[in-house]
This record gives sequence, structure tokens and C-alpha cells, in this order.
Amino acid sequence: MSSTESLNGKGLALIPRTDTAQTMKDFKSDQEVRWCPGCGDYAILAAVQSFLPELGLRRENIVFVSGIGCSSRFPYYLNTYGFHSIHGRAPAIATGLAASRPDLSVFVITGDGDALSIGGNHLIHALRRNVNLNILLFNNRIYGLTKGQYSPTSEIGKITKSTPMGSLDKPFNPISLALGAEAGFVARTIDSDRKHLQSVLREATAHRGTSLVEIYQNCNIFNDGAFEALKDPAVRDDITIKLEHGQPIVFGTGENEKAVRLSPYGGVEVVRRSEVADSEILVHDMHNSDPSLAFALSRLDDPAFEHVPIGIFRSVDRPSYDHLMNEQVAAAAAEKGKGQLSDLLLAGDTWRIS
Repeated sequence: MSSTESLNGKGLALIPRTDTAQTMKDFKSDQEVRWCPGCGDYAILAAVQSFLPELGLRRENIVFVSGIGCSSRFPYYLNTYGFHSIHGRAPAIATGLAASRPDLSVFVITGDGDALSIGGNHLIHALRRNVNLNILLFNNRIYGLTKGQYSPTSEIGKITKSTPMGSLDKPFNPISLALGAEAGFVARTIDSDRKHLQSVLREATAHRGTSLVEIYQNCNIFNDGAFEALKDPAVRDDITIKLEHGQPIVFGTGENEKAVRLSPYGGVEVVRRSEVADSEILVHDMHNSDPSLAFALSRLDDPAFEHVPIGIFRSVDRPSYDHLMNEQVAAAAAEKGKGQLSDLLLAGDTWRIS
């Protein structure tokens, strides 16, 4: 790092102020964007492209790694480094990159099928290890690239090409899954709300360790209107629970105003605002080291969208995997005569064949 550079919260070198400021145009590639017209991926791409200059990082220090699916075309459309990997394995590849190159800001772009089906184990272990990654999980509750089969987040009874009589599987809740894996940063946002999406991305990219952001994303061809209730001005304010750190969890308007309080059974529940005292209303604390309340909030979500929490569920600091690993490597290198690969390979039950 030169004397004119400074570091951000993740320990990455920022562009010197003397350099020309980057713009959204700098992060657009020359590739034709090839999603179905009206796809929610367009809105997410535009939000990310306009947000990236805020990071203050050189383009060559930003990498997007994707798996397989409609969302996984993302790296082609960004003028950064990128890697279009294989189905479900993006977190594993990104883990190796982040661990070996701590100077890079590494994003994982994945979908509900890619991340939660074949890639389920890779996702939960990246979260558990707290690798320094930004994982954006596009959730459209359907397999779009393969033309409309039900996914791990499709609701029970979903009629699709692969479930003509309705899905029998109880869907994953990605937020609950991430919190159960002890993820340090977990949030949810929606494709059509650019302001909220970018505010969540701002917090996620500043977090050291794994951040997971679930993005509700419309597939207008195979699952159109899946999140329409959250976008309809007539009902969205009455069902959207906007989580704000340090604020009482209250939502709805007029006679429909509601609040969230602790339930007698250790979880949380939604009640009418008029039926609860101010002291009973739960105040959101995203920095709580115990994930129990964040998990309880995530359980308020259901496929019928009676009420849906949106925002940052949890943001707590703990050492990242790559930082701890590199400390071990440095410690081994400092001990002369120890930590040699040849010694490790020849240790234990080994033999020579002549």
C-alpha cells in the first residue's frame, strides 16, 4: 500500500483521493445484458453498478463469483474481475479466493436454487466459517433458467412443471438458515426498492466477515407477482416490517397499525398496536451477540406474506476465517524449521515404494 492510500472497514485499500472518481459507467461492461425483459435482475444490476463507486475500490480489486442460474450471469455485466463457476459451488471458490487474496473485495452472486439446493452445504459452511465474503442471494422462489420448476423456497402447494399437483416440500427460509449457521451479517431487501437495497449493501460491504443479503427478486416469466404484496401501495405498508436498529418494531397504518412483542413461548408475535403498552414493544437490536431474537424475527415471514420483516436482522463482529488463517500461516512461517510442507507430507504412516 502506498503512502497516499487508506483502508476501509474491511481492511481494503481505497483509491487515493488524488485519483479520478469512478462512476456507474466505469462498472458497466461491454456485454449485452441478456435477461428476460422485465426481470428483477435488471433492477439489482443497476443498483449494484451505481453503488460500486461508493466503495472507493479499484475495479481490479473487486471480484464477482457466481454459480449457475439466471442471476449467475452477473459477472459478465460488471467491469470488474469475475468468475462464472459451477452449480452451487460459488461459495467454495470464493472462499479460496478471499482466503488467499485478502486485498480483494469478493462478492458471491447466487439464487435460491443454486444456493439452497445443490449448494446448500457450501453456503452454510461459508457462513459458519465467517469468510470475508458478500453473498447476494436472489430469491425468486422458482427455477428460472431451467424454465419453471419449483425451488427450495417455493411455497407448499406451488404448481410448477415439476410439481403439477402442488409442491409437498416445506420451503427453506434463507434468513433463518443463515442465522442458524451463526452468520455475522444477515439482511433482506427487495429488487424494486433501490434506496433500501443500496442501504443494505452499504452495511453489508462494510461488515468484516460473511454478509448474506437475501433479495426478493421477481421472475416475470415463471413466477410473476410472487412478491407483489410487498410492492402494492395499497397493502405494502400494512405487511412490511421495516427493521431499524434501536427502534421499536411497529408497522402498518391507521387501524391496521401493529407491533411486535415477545411471546410467552420464547419467540415473538405480532399484535395490534392499540393492545400493547410501549414498554412491551420489542426494540430491534441488530448488534445483539445472541442470534435468538433475530431468528425469532425471521420466523415472522411466511409464504402468504401476512407480515414480512425487511432490513438487517443481525450485524455482529467476530474474527473472519481468512484473517485467522493468515495469522496461522504467518505464525508457522515465523517458526524456523517448522511448518514445512515436506515434513507434513512425510509425517505419520508413510512409506516408499521402490
